[in-house]
Amino acid sequence: MNSNIKEKPEHLLFLTGKLAEKQLGMILEQMPTEFTYTIHQLGVKVAALMTTDMISRRLKDTFNADKIILPGRCRGDIAALSKTLGLPVERGPEELKDLPLFFGQASHKIDLSNYKVKIFAEIVDAPNLTVDEVLERAHYYKKNGANVIDIGCLPQTPFPHMEDIIRTLKQEAFTVSIDSLQDDDLLKGGKAGADYLLSLTNKSIWIADEVDSIPILIPEKHGDLTSLTHAISVLQAKNQPFIVDPILDPIHFGFTESIVRNYNFRQQYPEVEMMLGVGNITELTHADTTGMNTLLLGLCSELNINHILATQVSQHACRAIKEADYARRIMFAAQQNSTLPKHIDASLMTIHDPSPFPYQQEEINDFAAEIRDPSFRIQTSPDGIHIYNRDGIHTATDPFDLFPKLQVDKDGSHAFYLGVELARAEISWQLGKRFNQDQPLNWGCASEHSEQTVDLHSFKPAGTTLQKNK
Repeated sequence: MNSNIKEKPEHLLFLTGKLAEKQLGMILEQMPTEFTYTIHQLGVKVAALMTTDMISRRLKDTFNADKIILPGRCRGDIAALSKTLGLPVERGPEELKDLPLFFGQASHKIDLSNYKVKIFAEIVDAPNLTVDEVLERAHYYKKNGANVIDIGCLPQTPFPHMEDIIRTLKQEAFTVSIDSLQDDDLLKGGKAGADYLLSLTNKSIWIADEVDSIPILIPEKHGDLTSLTHAISVLQAKNQPFIVDPILDPIHFGFTESIVRNYNFRQQYPEVEMMLGVGNITELTHADTTGMNTLLLGLCSELNINHILATQVSQHACRAIKEADYARRIMFAAQQNSTLPKHIDASLMTIHDPSPFPYQQEEINDFAAEIRDPSFRIQTSPDGIHIYNRDGIHTATDPFDLFPKLQVDKDGSHAFYLGVELARAEISWQLGKRFNQDQPLNWGCASEHSEQTVDLHSFKPAGTTLQKNK
């Protein structure tokens, strides 16, 4: 075979509407493409009104295309259309301005199915909950990414049903840890079947010989790494698995020093499994937890820390486990691809968007000049909110300034619709988020009801699995 023969470039057919045809051509001309293309205007004014049924009826020629690219808002069954036409069919981005990014992502898709960091999700008030209540919360945490359900004990609080909780969780196929500084709790929890014990010190290391649980070690004296040396050497001599938590402290109570401590421990013990208690930062700092989790999981990635202890106690930290799940996957993907953690996945971009305003006001004015029907279109730009139809365009930063100009005061349903859409547009403009008319705002993983494109939790971690010698 002649290796000098170049493969024929892929030929794409872009379907569009009358209003977008010129702009689509200009964008494709400026893109450094590895494909050839044909643009076909399907006889509909607005591309967003296109449906797969309409395409099936109207498209008489596929122009020798290898693949067809539809407008991003095209509705209908793409798989059925592909079967009818005998060609692959794909939706493009919702905004034409995103075509370069769309094709860049298509050629560099990054897999988010793998991760190394295991999430221990602590139920801190387990003694005050029934077995069924703990089980319900465990399922919720697992759904959001938890690998281990951590049963927290409370000081001076009776916990007679601790062993029942652990046995029930194990029967439901959960991996379980027991979290206490009391020897009696740890011993009972281990004998009931807990997979991990949080936390043992040099004085309580003997418990590891009594149970099959894997111990998490902490310094006997806070901040004193030397107190871990003996416990580590004992377990290493027995070839027993363990995890070390040098402790991450809250801000203004030793935070920076504790990061240095974790770093120093990793330098001293490059192969020892470590844990980072991220809850001391997310719970005890009144700021959005998304960024905190992202940075802390970045720290885990750099220091090869493969276990975190996370909590969802404070109301502002109500998505902490879900955020940590996305952060660990994004950091793993970035590390594997030797890239910055940018443009991998937008789920952690909850408040802002990387490209909130695809069009400037001048371009929106050009769109408005082409409209010949009474339906209102709403868009945002750095200059504010724009609403237009055949009667003209109006721009403001406050939706209340727009209402008197829209002449919908006698049409309640229309006024309500425009009110909802303009309110979304205002929020988007104020925060720097992408606004798409007729679609809810995208809050990433910050929303309880955010959509997930893949079942992330059907995949297993890529890290080393610890197993206690029997």
